[in-house]
Amino acid sequence: MQSQQKYFIYARKSTDVEDKQVLSIEAQLVELRAYAKNENLQIVDELVEKQSAKTPGRKIFGDMLKRIENGEANGIIAWHPDRLARNSVDGGQIVYLLDQTHVQALKFPTFWFENTSQGKFMLSIAFGQSKYYVDNLSENTKRGLRQKVRRGEFPGNAPVGYINDVRTKTIVVDKRRAPFVVEAFELYAKGDQKLQNIADFLATKGITTSGGLPLKKDQIKYMLTNPFYYGHFRYCCEIYEGRHTPIVEKKLFDTVQAVAEQRGHRQKGTTAPQIFCGLLRCATCGLSITAEKKVKHQNNGNVHEYIYYRCTRKHKTIKCTEPAVTEPDLAAQLSDILQGYALPESWATELEKMLAEDERKLEQTSGVFVASAQTRLANLQSKLQRLLDSYLDQDIDQQTYRNKQAELMSEKKSLNEQVSKHTLAANVWVEPMRNWLKTAVSLCETAKSGSFAEIKQALVQIDGLNLFLKTKQAQPTAAQSSFLPPENIWFLLRKTKEKAAHSGDQFNFLPSLVRGAGL
Repeated sequence: MQSQQKYFIYARKSTDVEDKQVLSIEAQLVELRAYAKNENLQIVDELVEKQSAKTPGRKIFGDMLKRIENGEANGIIAWHPDRLARNSVDGGQIVYLLDQTHVQALKFPTFWFENTSQGKFMLSIAFGQSKYYVDNLSENTKRGLRQKVRRGEFPGNAPVGYINDVRTKTIVVDKRRAPFVVEAFELYAKGDQKLQNIADFLATKGITTSGGLPLKKDQIKYMLTNPFYYGHFRYCCEIYEGRHTPIVEKKLFDTVQAVAEQRGHRQKGTTAPQIFCGLLRCATCGLSITAEKKVKHQNNGNVHEYIYYRCTRKHKTIKCTEPAVTEPDLAAQLSDILQGYALPESWATELEKMLAEDERKLEQTSGVFVASAQTRLANLQSKLQRLLDSYLDQDIDQQTYRNKQAELMSEKKSLNEQVSKHTLAANVWVEPMRNWLKTAVSLCETAKSGSFAEIKQALVQIDGLNLFLKTKQAQPTAAQSSFLPPENIWFLLRKTKEKAAHSGDQFNFLPSLVRGAGL
């Protein structure tokens, strides 16, 4: 009777981790052919599949069962039952075909089976053990990943600017690419670069897709919003502190996020905006100032183009009658305004001396800030622990926990950076202040000979400056915002210059710029 039975040889090699120790396809076939020859079994076909059996849906396995139902064979030879099934659906199909006598025999060199009630019971146990092995392996893998996350190690592929060190199984800085990634953050933080511009810049530095093309805009956006670059990482929608070396400062990262948020609300226009668009608002109705180009054709054939700036006039209740102003006239007015915020070089020299003295004094008192920050860090850590306890006690839902955790982690990272800077250099404000002095001095040259784009950029960097257009005149006004200090340094500088010009004595008014230590 046994010689009348026909068999399929079925060999499977999974690409998943759990099957790395299983015999290879070639070894299985050699063993199964020898086994069939020794047992005098008739082989109809040899079927080879390289796919995991964790889930149903294997094509070759499914085709084999259909061929058995069609009568091509009535038996299967495999190395072990786990080669046939590691899930309940496929295992149930085998047992069902045995019940329906479509499959009359199963042969395994490493497992005994007879087509009896006891044999099918033992086969079901073998299938169950195979499924348990897969499930248990998945749980062990997830547990290992969670432990890795708790140690501050990101369990995934390194982002651009980092590499996976296979020797230490950690993520380290890619010394060649990391500087370009930092430069990409700095470029986007300026606010005048698009995602495509960043992709093109990285492409010139050799950072492309596997096909040699520039990175897609979605990839650039993911990179610019990835907290991995400042020392944290996102895993399962939660933020964790990483042990890897950050390459981007948290302050720069926050600036990039602000720029991305601002640019995300922009609407696509049909024409390219003119240079001064977005800089002024209408003094009558408060709407934005737009630009329009007009072309004048003369009888002699000459063509002249003019750019006018005017209110958008889209207010629903106010009928705006503010007249338009030409671009050259507006540029001249903006240059005069910018000149009012320029710092005279003689003032800069005196302020530099005050700055050096403040630097010396504050080196002695910087420890106060560090101690205060350390206390705040301890409070944040305590809040994080209480938040985790509340989540584990089911007092708060998962989404609330994740949102609040991300907020506290971000604040903690910012404080850590500030403490680090104060530890290395007590007067962290000194260098920014020197940079401000240089910027304020350079405004004079920009106002005199700078391009329209440079004039606009200089006006944008004056904190709190609102520009309104009224009767063809650009007028500066301090922004009414609770986020600005009572006396913004730029407006205080302008006011001090006006007082000095009126009295004719510059240096008597110079101390009015100083408020305690620093400007």
